[in-house]
Amino acid sequence: MSVSSTAYGAAPATAGRLRIQRNVLISIFRRAIGPLVLLALWETASRSGVLPERILAAPSQIFTTLGELIASGEMGGNVLVSLQRVLIGMAVSLPLGTALALISGLSRQGEVAVDSSMQMARTVPFLGLVPLFILWFGIGEFTKIVLIAYATTFPMYLSLYSGIRGIDSKLVEAARLFGLSYPQQIVHVILPGALPSFLIGLRYSLGVSWLSLVVVEQINATAGLGYLINNARDFMRTDVIVVCLIVYSLLGLATDLLVRGIEHYALAWRPTFIKD
Repeated sequence: MSVSSTAYGAAPATAGRLRIQRNVLISIFRRAIGPLVLLALWETASRSGVLPERILAAPSQIFTTLGELIASGEMGGNVLVSLQRVLIGMAVSLPLGTALALISGLSRQGEVAVDSSMQMARTVPFLGLVPLFILWFGIGEFTKIVLIAYATTFPMYLSLYSGIRGIDSKLVEAARLFGLSYPQQIVHVILPGALPSFLIGLRYSLGVSWLSLVVVEQINATAGLGYLINNARDFMRTDVIVVCLIVYSLLGLATDLLVRGIEHYALAWRPTFIKD
């Protein structure tokens, strides 16, 4: 093949890549127009006094405050405290929810013993338990951890239970015909088949953990993002409150992306799984 023909073949490919990149940039720009216009209107309303600072600080002030909190180390220290609470709570709820789902999902007797109680407990309002838990356990760290663990157990249980019960009975029958014992069927058929549901439950639990953290850190906290919010409320610092809410959302997004990354590799065997 001549050099000219090679160059001729490469030119359309390069043009195609440039066209795709241009389309991606145009798509990103179009999606960004709405948020940018909203931020501009917000900033204008704050600067003109239409939106007082005691109601909601300007975006420029919020980003300035974020930079100051990061530079002083105050934000980093409080984020670590909040992250520690979530990790400890999840370390309790993850094995608990998984174990209960396995007991209830793998046998009718287990379902009778566990599922009714779990369904009743999950409908109890989370906020309604806060004063009761304070009476039982006080206002220390233990209460915060227990509340997070309680709130995050049920998404894990429900998702995994549904995944186990949703396994195709033909797969189980085929495993039985191949001579697999019941424990081998669980390990090689049921648990891999329920893995997508387990990861969905993990994502839900992590999301709930950050939502519950907002509540529990209002209970006599001396550190954490909730502590910053309480102090900011007392001094009417709406900029600090919004900064903390943004950090909460970013932490939730980061944990969700982490589980998505696990899904990308753990579920690569699924024919329907979308790959890059």
